[in-house]
Amino acid sequence: MRRMMLQFITHRTERYGYLDSVRIALAGGCRWVQLRMKDMTDDEVRPVAIEAQKMCRDAGATFIVDDRVELVGELGIDGVHLGKNDMPIGEARRVLGEKAVIGGTANTLEDVIAHYEATANYIGCGPFRFTTTKEKLSPLLGLEGYRRIVKGMKERGIDLPIVAIGGIKAEDVAEIMRTGVTGIALSGAILQAADPIEEMKRIINIIEYEETGNCRTRV
Repeated sequence: MRRMMLQFITHRTERYGYLDSVRIALAGGCRWVQLRMKDMTDDEVRPVAIEAQKMCRDAGATFIVDDRVELVGELGIDGVHLGKNDMPIGEARRVLGEKAVIGGTANTLEDVIAHYEATANYIGCGPFRFTTTKEKLSPLLGLEGYRRIVKGMKERGIDLPIVAIGGIKAEDVAEIMRTGVTGIALSGAILQAADPIEEMKRIINIIEYEETGNCRTRV
């Protein structure tokens, strides 16, 4: 699995469509894209997923889709991200097989442990702060929440990439990385920027600096 540093989650805005946002992410250097089209049908998602998958493969990027396990299997997509109300990770693993990348949403250390035992490949952990991209939010974590979860993972020997998500802005990235998480997931912070491609490049540089500057061992 590609080393996770920054995951971009697609989001349609008045200015950009889903495929526009994929192009922006890839042009800015992001190599991990999640297609999230929560309120659409599979028939609506399928053509977008096919095109986004081609774009990501051409760029050498990992491409995953939110929730839609059957569609991921049908199209041979790299993997799926599963929220708390989606298909259980263990069941998705049986459907998609060992090679599929499967991520799970977590808000507590107990969530992380459960996902680890169910063979998740990575954790999307949040929310960091309030976000408008999700209707029902779990309790906010903040910096201390990430520190607590990362500490608990280390104490239990859980070696799993953990990605901070939820209302994260560019100015939050450095401090969040210092909590010990593996990466950051962003959406609005990129698409709302005056120059989204340059903003993506800037944030990737911040993350890389925190990794090399702090000499942290990568998960």
